[in-house]
Amino acid sequence: MIVLETDWSLMTPEISLAALALLVFTIDFMTGIHGKKPFIGRLAVLSLLVTAVLVLLLNPGGGSIADLFLVDPFARLFKLIILIGVAMVIMISMYYLDRNPEVYQGEYYSIMMFAALGAMLMVSSADLITLFIGLEILSISSYVLAGFKKHHRHSTEAALKYVILGGTASAFILYGMSFLYGLTGSTSLVEIGQAMPVLFQQYTALVGMSFLFMLVGFGFKISIVPFHMWAPDVYQGSPTPVTAFLTVVSKLAAFAIVIRIFTLAFGFEGIHGEWSFILAVMAAITMITGNFIALTQNNVKRLMAYSGIAQAGYLLVPFAVVLGDFSTTVIVFYSVAYLMMTLGAFAVITLVTEDSGMTDISSFAGLYYRSPYMAIAMTVFLVSLGGLPLTAGFIGKVNIFILAAAGDMLWLAIIMILTSVVSFYYYFGFIKQMFMTDPRPNDKELVVPGGLLTVVTVSLAVVLLLGIAPNLLLDIFNQYNWMPSFN
Repeated sequence: MIVLETDWSLMTPEISLAALALLVFTIDFMTGIHGKKPFIGRLAVLSLLVTAVLVLLLNPGGGSIADLFLVDPFARLFKLIILIGVAMVIMISMYYLDRNPEVYQGEYYSIMMFAALGAMLMVSSADLITLFIGLEILSISSYVLAGFKKHHRHSTEAALKYVILGGTASAFILYGMSFLYGLTGSTSLVEIGQAMPVLFQQYTALVGMSFLFMLVGFGFKISIVPFHMWAPDVYQGSPTPVTAFLTVVSKLAAFAIVIRIFTLAFGFEGIHGEWSFILAVMAAITMITGNFIALTQNNVKRLMAYSGIAQAGYLLVPFAVVLGDFSTTVIVFYSVAYLMMTLGAFAVITLVTEDSGMTDISSFAGLYYRSPYMAIAMTVFLVSLGGLPLTAGFIGKVNIFILAAAGDMLWLAIIMILTSVVSFYYYFGFIKQMFMTDPRPNDKELVVPGGLLTVVTVSLAVVLLLGIAPNLLLDIFNQYNWMPSFN
């Protein structure tokens, strides 16, 4: 009777995306495995945008399926971030795959869509089982995508490292979940959260072990220090659009589910005081490590990997400080800014590195003389990542700083400022190459394809708009009751 009475319309976007991903895969199968298929890429982008519209329009009041699957403002916003992010990654990929015909295009697009499906299931999960299913759909898809250039040693090496370490991280997560199930006899995060005050008093050590094991596993997924060592090698070896996907979409989806678990299951005030300081220390170490190691990098993808590690530290700060609607608003706003400025940067990186045939930072030499618009856009994305005024990144970091200072963690806010200053050095290394270095003798004017141009233009517009008028989003976000557990 529960199954018959369930409102399955809550899963309409997920069901639709699954059907459309299978359709893309079927069309690819029917048209042969070889050859260029730009129409499949366009169909994949259209499918993702249609799914985003369904998320936006259906079930505005939210709801739940037997406390297994939640549709609330938090899930809806992160689903939109995921869908728009994957659509932008596919638009970047269309140019990349056009220049790398050995990659099977239809399989690539359908697997990317299934990765988005797994991420959507994750952010709506309120049960350990559905959460893990979504996590593994995303993870397995990511392992395959990382090794898609199977005839290239670096790509297969990246996939092998990713699947071994990713499997180990999943084992840690499952082991931590087993403690919660053993203590409560339930896999529901809601029921676990209700029992947590008593459990924490009676079984403090077991609850602490559960938290630590899950923190290790999810720490790998969001690449925070000291669980970050896989990221540079995997990012360097993966196809460049896949690196963009892992840097942004996969990281933000994993971060969303960490917030969901730790607020629903571990949100009890008594235990929050225990783990908030641990997260604050990890955030500080992550910001310091990511930014300082990035200073030594010459490979663009490794540099962006360490930059992404540092950004994970910034995103961890509001979560470590306090739980509530305002801290979630700060996290979601910075997530939107991070999505746009990073994917915009990766669109330019894909264009430049594929044209030059190398991924060294010197490939950006003289970009301003070859494509002024791309050079200016890249500059905006970089200064936004660094946190200079009039950009979305600046507003996001100011909000995080205010939250940390108000939450009696001024030391963490100071570390955040100092590490942001450090990041200017390696971001300005790009700018120096683009504007102050002459192009190589054989370099020609860059022709920017429509897909990359669209991604760069949309990203640039959002980064500048949110930098100048952030209240366009903040006023909307401040009206939301993000999660029932905050009340």
